[in-house]
Amino acid sequence: QVKLVESGGGLVQPGGSLRLSCVASGLNFQNYAIGWFRQAPGKEREGIASIGSRGLSTYYADSVKGRFTISRDVAKNTAYLQMNSLKPEDTAVYYCAAAYGRTWSSAHWGRGTQVTVSP
Repeated sequence: QVKLVESGGGLVQPGGSLRLSCVASGLNFQNYAIGWFRQAPGKEREGIASIGSRGLSTYYADSVKGRFTISRDVAKNTAYLQMNSLKPEDTAVYYCAAAYGRTWSSAHWGRGTQVTVSP
């Protein structure tokens, strides 16, 4: 059974940092691209970062480019999202997903972790 578990969310002040983790099990982690998505209240889910299966290619949405960094550790079956210079508009539930070839429509999803950026 494939399982993705996110952690590392919480409450942080504007300008602060958080590192999210996504631990995968039940799949061959090194064969999957990993994506981070977020959904704020009343908004659609937004893809914000992804990394290829070999970790050689990354993508960032303009809204997080230069502030967030995605990475992966194959030995630990874990992906990370380092989030710096957080803004109130980054407040959302953050999800990780694993998919072949970044085909997110057929991805495995985690249950999400809440990130709240507030003074």
